[in-house]
Amino acid sequence: MERDPIALALTQSRLDHIARTMGQTMTRTAHSPIFNQSHDFSCFITDPHGELISQADGIPIHTGGGDLIVKAILKTFTHDIAQGDVFLSSDPYTAGGNHLPDWVITRPVFVADRCIAFVCNRAHQSDIGGGVAGTYNPAATEIFQEGIRLPVLKLIEKKRTRDDIWQLLLLNTRCPELLEGDLLAMLGSTKVGAKAIQDFAGELGVGHFFCYLEGILNHAEQRMRDALMALPDGTYHALETSDNDCFSETVTKFQVKLIKKSDWLIVDFTGTDAQIKGFKNSSFSNTRSSVYVAITSFLGHTIPRNAGTYRPIEIVAPLGSVVNPKPPAPLTMCTVLPAHEIIHVCWMALAKADPARSCAGWGKICHWNMAGKNPDGSTYVMYHWGALPASGAVDGRDGFDQIGPLNSLGNLVVPNCETYEQIYPVHFLKHELRKDAAGAGKFRGGTGVNYEVRVTGDAEYAYRSEGKRTPSGYGIGGGKIGAPGHVIATLDDGKDIETPQFGVGQHGPLTLKISSPAGGGWGNPKERSPALVLSDVRDGLVSIQAAEHDYGVAINSDGKSIDIPHTQQLRDQ
Repeated sequence: MERDPIALALTQSRLDHIARTMGQTMTRTAHSPIFNQSHDFSCFITDPHGELISQADGIPIHTGGGDLIVKAILKTFTHDIAQGDVFLSSDPYTAGGNHLPDWVITRPVFVADRCIAFVCNRAHQSDIGGGVAGTYNPAATEIFQEGIRLPVLKLIEKKRTRDDIWQLLLLNTRCPELLEGDLLAMLGSTKVGAKAIQDFAGELGVGHFFCYLEGILNHAEQRMRDALMALPDGTYHALETSDNDCFSETVTKFQVKLIKKSDWLIVDFTGTDAQIKGFKNSSFSNTRSSVYVAITSFLGHTIPRNAGTYRPIEIVAPLGSVVNPKPPAPLTMCTVLPAHEIIHVCWMALAKADPARSCAGWGKICHWNMAGKNPDGSTYVMYHWGALPASGAVDGRDGFDQIGPLNSLGNLVVPNCETYEQIYPVHFLKHELRKDAAGAGKFRGGTGVNYEVRVTGDAEYAYRSEGKRTPSGYGIGGGKIGAPGHVIATLDDGKDIETPQFGVGQHGPLTLKISSPAGGGWGNPKERSPALVLSDVRDGLVSIQAAEHDYGVAINSDGKSIDIPHTQQLRDQ
C-alpha cells in the first residue's frame, strides 16, 4: 500500500496528541504535587509488539526505554493478554524498569479481539517503602533497601481489579492516600488514551492503522539515518566523571567510544568503571534512554521520536559496569545521576564530530528531599525542586538560568511556592538568580539560583548534593565552566549542619540555603556582545568586576553604561 506523506505526518501528530491528552488527564487528577505540580511522569504509546510509536508527553528519560516494559509484559503473559487487562511493573532487573519508584501502568488496546497497541503511564511515586521516606535512600547498598520491587503484574484482570495486589501496594507505602489517588489517576489517563486509540483505528480501519504505524517508524528511521550520514565517519572518544560513590570521595569514570560509519552509530561504554556501592548505578533501560536523549537532542528537534529513530543506534554497555549493573546493585538515583554523566559524555563525543552543534555542560543537582508528619499523622514527602540547576549555552542562545535536570531536558516543572507553603511546613524566603556563577562565553551559561526556605518542623532528609563540590557545567569552544553549587543548613540555635554529598539525616526546624550549580559558556567570552554584558550587569547577574575580567567589557561606575574606549582597549589585548 502506498502511504500518503501528509497522512503519515498526521498519524504521528494524532498519536502525539493522544499521549499529551493522557498527560493532561494525569496532571488534573493526580493527588501528589510531584505529578499535579511538577509533572514527574510520562505517557507513551507502543504498537502491539512493544515498539514505541509516541513519546510526546513528559520526561524523555522515562520514555526512551519504555519498549522494554511492554516487551517484558509480552514475554511474561505471552498468551494471556485480554480485553480489560491492565498491567503494573517497575523492577529494573526483571520487568524492563529504569528504577523502582517509576511505576508503569500499561493498558492493552483492543479492536474486536485484536490487540492493536499499548498505552502506558510511567510515574515516580511519592513513597514505595524502603529505608527512607520519599523513594530516595542515599544509604542504600542493595536494591532491597530501596522499596518494593514490582515484576510484571496484572493489576486489573478482565476489568476486575485484583484487590490482593491493590492492598499489597497500599501496605508498602508511607503515603497510601497519595498512592491510591495517583494510581487511579494513572489508570484514568490510560483509559482515556486507549479510547482515543480505538477511535483513531476505527477512523482509519485497522489495516490502514497498522500500515501507517509501520510508515511512521520507517520515516523516523530514515530521518535518523540521514542525520547520521551528515556526520563525518570516525571514532570519537570522551570521558565524564562523578566525584563520589555516595559514601566516599572517589572518581567514577564514564567512558564512551562513538563509532560512526555511514548511517550507523555504535555507542560503546567499554572502559566505564564497575558498578558502585551507592544508588547511582544505571539500569540498562535507563542507559538506553540516556543515550537516546543525548543523540536525538544533539542531532535536531525535527527528527521524530519513536522506535524507528533508534534503529540505527547500537549500544554496548558491559554487564557489571555502572551503566549496566548486576543485581542486587542499588540504582534509584539513576534517572538523574548517572543519566547526567551518560548524556554529557555522549554530547562531548558528538561535539568532536560536529562542533557547531555542541552544547556546554549543565549543572548537576544539589536539592534535597524531605519527609515528615502531617498534623493528622499521615506522611508528607517534599522535593526541594525550587533549587534546580541551570543549563549550558549553545551557539546562538544563553543557557537557561534554571531548568529541570538534564534527564528531563526542562520538562520537569519548578513547583509553585505558594502552593507548597499551603501543604508543607515550609516558608519560602528567597528564590533569585545567582550573580557571577554562570560560565562566561560568547553565549553564557545559565546562572543557577539562590534558594532559601525555612522548615518549621522536624523532618527526615535525603541529601542529594552531587553538584556542590566539583563544577559540572563545562565550557565549550573557549567558554568557561559554571560555578558549583552550595548547600548550607542552619538549625534554630545558629549551628550549621555538616552534611555529606549523599546521606540521610533527621533534623528539627532549620533554614535551608541552596545555590544551584550553573551552566557552562559557549565560545570566547570576549566575543559576547557588550550590550548583552551590560544587560546582565543591570539585571544583577554579572558584577562590574566580572564584566571587565571575564568579558573585557568596562562598565561605568553608574552600572548603566559602557566605557567604550576602555572596552576597546580590553578587547584588543
